[in-house]
Amino acid sequence: MSVSRKGEEWEERSCRLRALQLRVQDLGLGYQSDEIVLFKYCSGSCPQAQNNHNLILSLLLRKPGFPNLLQEKIVSDPCCRPTHFKDVTFLDLNNQWHTVEKLSASECSCIG
Repeated sequence: MSVSRKGEEWEERSCRLRALQLRVQDLGLGYQSDEIVLFKYCSGSCPQAQNNHNLILSLLLRKPGFPNLLQEKIVSDPCCRPTHFKDVTFLDLNNQWHTVEKLSASECSCIG
């Protein structure tokens, strides 16, 4: 496989903004509307951060003297999350406008 092809595959899996066209009724918010909205979300992998916190945490998780840490859900790797959101406005079946704040992601980043 060529280097450029590997780069394209990483780009496809890396943290980025993705979109789905959804009916407002399928959002599960209780609105009755035939409108379709663009729901944007973040998905993908993030490179593992090599910092002192993550190194120490991974060492502690491997040591037998820290059972409390093993019982907790600890994530030391960064995860792909929205950093900014957009409001979405739509018309319901009664011809009333509704705006749902921060419904759709507008930017993504690896957090953590």
